[in-house]
Amino acid sequence: MAKALLAVVSLLILGNACVVHAAFPPSLIVDMVKIVLDNYCSPEKLAGLKEAIAAAGGNTEILKIPDGESLSRVLSAGLQTTIGDPRLSLSYEPAFVPAAAPPMPALPPQQLAAMLQNAIKLDILEGDIGYLRIDHILGEAVADKIGPLLVDMVWNKVLPTSALIFDLRHTGSGDMTGLSYIVSYFTGGESVIHIDSVYDRPSNRTTKLMSMPTLLGQRYGTSKPLVVLTSKNTRGVAEDVAYCLQNLKRATVVGEKTAGGSVKVDQFKVGDSDFYISLPTAKSINPITGSSWEQTGVTPDVKVKAEDALATAIKIVQLRAQVPAIVEGSAALVADNYAFKEKAAGIAAKLKGLLQNGDYAMLVSKSDLEEKLTADLKTLSGDKNLKTTADTPGPPPVNFTPEMFIELIKVSFQTDVFENNIGYLRFDMFGDFEEVKAIAQIVVEHVWNKVVNTKAMIVDLRNNLGGPTTSIAGFCSYFFDADKQIVLDKLTDRQSGTSTELKTLPELTGPRFGSKKSLIILTSGATAGAAEEFVFIMKRLGRAMIVGETTFGGSHPPKTFRVGESDVFLQIPTIHSDDSMAPSWENSGVAPHIPVAAAAALETAKGIFNKHLAAKK
Repeated sequence: MAKALLAVVSLLILGNACVVHAAFPPSLIVDMVKIVLDNYCSPEKLAGLKEAIAAAGGNTEILKIPDGESLSRVLSAGLQTTIGDPRLSLSYEPAFVPAAAPPMPALPPQQLAAMLQNAIKLDILEGDIGYLRIDHILGEAVADKIGPLLVDMVWNKVLPTSALIFDLRHTGSGDMTGLSYIVSYFTGGESVIHIDSVYDRPSNRTTKLMSMPTLLGQRYGTSKPLVVLTSKNTRGVAEDVAYCLQNLKRATVVGEKTAGGSVKVDQFKVGDSDFYISLPTAKSINPITGSSWEQTGVTPDVKVKAEDALATAIKIVQLRAQVPAIVEGSAALVADNYAFKEKAAGIAAKLKGLLQNGDYAMLVSKSDLEEKLTADLKTLSGDKNLKTTADTPGPPPVNFTPEMFIELIKVSFQTDVFENNIGYLRFDMFGDFEEVKAIAQIVVEHVWNKVVNTKAMIVDLRNNLGGPTTSIAGFCSYFFDADKQIVLDKLTDRQSGTSTELKTLPELTGPRFGSKKSLIILTSGATAGAAEEFVFIMKRLGRAMIVGETTFGGSHPPKTFRVGESDVFLQIPTIHSDDSMAPSWENSGVAPHIPVAAAAALETAKGIFNKHLAAKK
């Protein structure tokens, strides 16, 4: 450390062309370093500085700098670089007069009221939002004198508000004894809370700052929204206020990163010279984080320019005013519409419990609300399909010509016939029954007829993301015979309270593949929704071998519900398949008979069929 200090000083001196006889006593640097060693707030950062006393004392070249101001700048830079703390500084002040805080004069009530009105800005914004700006943190002594007036003129006007914006963007000074006062008004009075610890280096003593059990006036409490505004000019005790309230999870900090000042900076005369050194002699240690805001500053929860902080805070408060109704409305929608009725009421009750426990109290944006609501709904239900969603309108209808339909079908379906007359059919989305019915003949001519007469078939659903389930019965029917109607699935509709049997169709467009020829269905983790129900049915009925990966675990096409009058929307599955005969595919997916990586599924299926068909020859 001594070398670092001397190196910085030497480099600065080399740039100074005015090297003359020593103008200052050799003891100057030794005395300065001793003050740092005895008083600097973080002694652990001073390891090795003791060696600098002797080394620096013998470096008389430093003292040849001709004027005190230049020397103080050189030595300040050396100290700041060596210790890594820009708060240390040396000044040259031949005409130094000790500063003393003037005692507060005994002013008449009218003058005190006028003084407070100038020092504190209070406003009630639209929506019953309180706005309080304080540019200096008052200490205990002043608060004791003017406390009743403060309560009457300021605090009693703040108390009825539904939320408070506390503006510390211009607060650069204050008394540390005011910390407990301010923080206590925003905590509960049931128990005393450890707010902060301050270590004082000269006395080697740590003081715990606790919340106050009794206060003048009422507390603002712990439930109403509190937003603290900060800027790069927020300094000292104001930083501590913001940091404590932030880490107590009582306030959301909005604005810029703060200055990174200190709870206490003292000035010392260096020996018998006219030099004075300023350095932090105390430091804050937060009991929750175990660290401090000093030097690094307080990082806001929401970073915006200082001039935009108030508008941002107002938006946050307005959002939080809507949150209870949105969460309760979401719970009601789930309770009334979720497909699995036996689970719905419990999910709704637990969601409202999270709201009551304050889990939604610190949200700062609509996206935060949607993200949390989705996470909670998925966790409480175990259903990845129950979540928030965007209310995106569907594409406008397109009037297709027959030629356009043919081109669309060619793109939507892939067919092939492999060795040993093995048919291959791939499509990546199920269509609505009425739409498919209208073009069924075109699909048969351009797709189905290419594979229907093969000895075996591979249906590739590895990339099928689902779609409407209305065409499931029709598609399944092609793989069964016409002489017997089969119940494929039983669907329960929560909203109507009805159950419907899904059966094979007696009449189809085009020929059937039938129930005798072998069928393999390929799946992946992306296979979802309607594709999963098809796989579920064919596996449960023993009609197909499933090769690949367990499917996504989706649901029947969910419905979108608007939550009250808000712009938040929920996606809720309202229909579920009968799971009395086999484990449900919804939420958990369909497990394959032969699990292989999706990329290897097609070759695996071809190998199975080639071996099987070769054995028949």
